[in-house]
Amino acid sequence: MDLQISRPGIVVPCRADPRGLTGPTPGQARGRRWRTTSPGRFVPAGVSAEDTLQRIVEAAAGAPEGSAVTGWAALYWMGARWFPGRSTGGVPLPVEISLGDRAAITARPGVRLCWDWLLSGDVVDVAGLPVTRAARSVTFLVRRCRSLEAAVQVIDMAAADDLVSVAEVLAYLARIAGRPHTRRLRHALELAEENAWSPMEVTLRLRWVQRRRVRPLCNAPIFDHRGRHLLTPDLLDPVAGVVGEYDGAVHEQRAVRRRDLAREEICREVGLQLVSMISTDLRDTRGFERRLDAAYERAAAAQASYPGRERAWTLERPDGWVDTSTVAARRALGEEERQRWLGFRAS
Repeated sequence: MDLQISRPGIVVPCRADPRGLTGPTPGQARGRRWRTTSPGRFVPAGVSAEDTLQRIVEAAAGAPEGSAVTGWAALYWMGARWFPGRSTGGVPLPVEISLGDRAAITARPGVRLCWDWLLSGDVVDVAGLPVTRAARSVTFLVRRCRSLEAAVQVIDMAAADDLVSVAEVLAYLARIAGRPHTRRLRHALELAEENAWSPMEVTLRLRWVQRRRVRPLCNAPIFDHRGRHLLTPDLLDPVAGVVGEYDGAVHEQRAVRRRDLAREEICREVGLQLVSMISTDLRDTRGFERRLDAAYERAAAAQASYPGRERAWTLERPDGWVDTSTVAARRALGEEERQRWLGFRAS
């Protein structure tokens, strides 16, 4: 298809031109100065084939009219941070192109052709590229996930960048009821949240729910009774007074470790019981489960020792504190408000 990409830094593949005006001549196209991206489409050889945005455009340019980029590539093009187009081992994932149910095209490396339905309104133009809208892209991925955990991560991480709300995915599910693998989609929606900040927070939450049968709050800010912000943990069970954190590799950095130690001290001071999950817990959950159970036991013992005593912390937001816990709340923010209340997410 012919594309008019408005995003800077992207080179749109062109056709060969016998006059050499709008593209290479056929002879030039066969030379070393040009790279073939799809049959009859070329870019200068110096254009990186590793750049994710460039790779997406090259895949789309070789697709027929009426098709659209979908899945992770559509979400990444729309600004999603957690869909970089690479496997956990760093291998580039194929760009998924939705062709509807009629288009014919030859398969090629780096592109996954998907003969799947395209309903009315499914395809939108984003910076000159036809992509499937966020709700459709999310449901496409979720229905192909190999685990429920991965499916919930897809929904949560798309919501984290406000591309889609849980309600919007649920509404799209109603349009595709009866299609293959919608049962997993429905189950994932039941577990999804709009305020998770990383995929591993989702993993931590699901393991927590599985073990304790309670649903903790995601990134709920905690204050003292004077309105001073104390901390915003990954997870909080407000009834038990247990907070949870996922400590990944970034937590080994000195500055981050200092913040972690300060957070642990705050938890001790106000009577919150902290439990952490680390990468080795992903292979064997028993260690995390023991620590989680122990945190609940400490919290219960502390409450039994001082029955009726007011807690030193609260979830009541002070005047001027803006709620950003839902997609709707974040979408309603102006640009300055987004920088103030959400800017930390980019760090």
